[in-house]
Amino acid sequence: MAGDGLIDPWSSDDETDYSRIVEKFGLDMVDRSTIPNPGMLHRRGIVFAHRDLDVALRSIRDKSPLGVLTGLMPSGRMHLGHSMVIEQVRWFQEQGADITVAVADLEAMATRGTSLGSGREKAINEYIHNYAALGLDPDSTSVYFQSSRPDVQRLGFMLGRRTNLSEFESIYGFSGETNLAHVQAPLVQVGDIIHPQLDEYGGLRPIVVPVGIDQDPHLRLTRDIVGKTHWFNIKPRKSGGLTVALSVQDDNARLLGVGDDGRIDRETRDRIFSRISGVVASLGFADMNANPKHGTLEIPAATIEDRAPMRMALLALERELGGMGLMPPCSTYHRFASGMTGGKMSSSKPETTIFMNDSADEMARKVKRAISGGQSTVEEHRRLGGDCSKDIPYQYLQFFFELDDSALLEIRREYESGRMLAGEMKQLCIDRAGEWLSDISEKRDAWSDRLGEFLAPDAM
Repeated sequence: MAGDGLIDPWSSDDETDYSRIVEKFGLDMVDRSTIPNPGMLHRRGIVFAHRDLDVALRSIRDKSPLGVLTGLMPSGRMHLGHSMVIEQVRWFQEQGADITVAVADLEAMATRGTSLGSGREKAINEYIHNYAALGLDPDSTSVYFQSSRPDVQRLGFMLGRRTNLSEFESIYGFSGETNLAHVQAPLVQVGDIIHPQLDEYGGLRPIVVPVGIDQDPHLRLTRDIVGKTHWFNIKPRKSGGLTVALSVQDDNARLLGVGDDGRIDRETRDRIFSRISGVVASLGFADMNANPKHGTLEIPAATIEDRAPMRMALLALERELGGMGLMPPCSTYHRFASGMTGGKMSSSKPETTIFMNDSADEMARKVKRAISGGQSTVEEHRRLGGDCSKDIPYQYLQFFFELDDSALLEIRREYESGRMLAGEMKQLCIDRAGEWLSDISEKRDAWSDRLGEFLAPDAM
């Protein structure tokens, strides 16, 4: 994390101060007790923070539509760090969510100089192939390319009216030296994140985006822009309950009962409030205090838990009236697994990570050279024990290779007691990683002639 608190989605190699990020950017911590059938990354606290995860969990609980959006940058080899997102995506898919995968080929061209043809080949044969091996189900997975889905670009630039360069500078640190294609890339990502809610891509439903914390700038930008499009804002009342307030904008003023002279057209305003009241009543609320003149409707008995379904219902009304009716994206955030040599994993630095197609010998060589939490001598290690917080092989067992929680706990006890030596920890990691990579390789072979099943019609 940079000294000024900026998170760069493209190039930051700084170590991450998670507590500072949570506080600075207003994230909520994940409560594992609320997660149904928690996955390995949930159980181990690796998925640690979120925005509006409760909205997605409500959809899971109610068995109502839920979408997941994830993306890939087709500019390098896929490594272990990338698999963490797919582990989460697969978990959501197992809970009933549909999956949309964005291939950021335009962003790769703008920020890394990757041609569209090269990006396509890399996306399918490197990433989608491994996604299949990691367990994604093609029946509810749709992969598309930014360059071949005009709706994404159209939506991104339509929503770009709701932001400005000052906000981009604040979020991303752009300056006068930033090339314009790089400036445009975040707007295309806004389109990526939002467009699964369009009717032709699944319709209005919560969309959750699982990411590493370095991608939060895209989520903050998207949520801020989407919030500016809403015709009906829902806020807590100081005395309890919720208030629905009209958001009068240039493109909806007449529909919401504001004339060209700025005066309230009571007949139009009353019709709108009748529609809003009907929506609220359909959710089971009878006690409402309407103030059409001021554009507010108070629901004293509503709670903060009622906000999400009420927002969904009012967004549907907004769409009926001609508005965009978009939900802010939900998001979850995972901790980074450290690179073999410390710092972050990087495709451009092969020594920092294990790639999905590394041979057993390549993997073993990297693990043997990885940072250890062991003591400098055997005697000291037997006496003081190892430090799991510094030991990369242990962390790789924790993040990737040891699926059994009780077995992982026993490994930690053995290492911290000094009974297990650093070399033995590394060998255990090599053994487990070898089994994991072998399994992935076999599954890749099984999927080699079926990757087209994952592609959306416009990606063929």
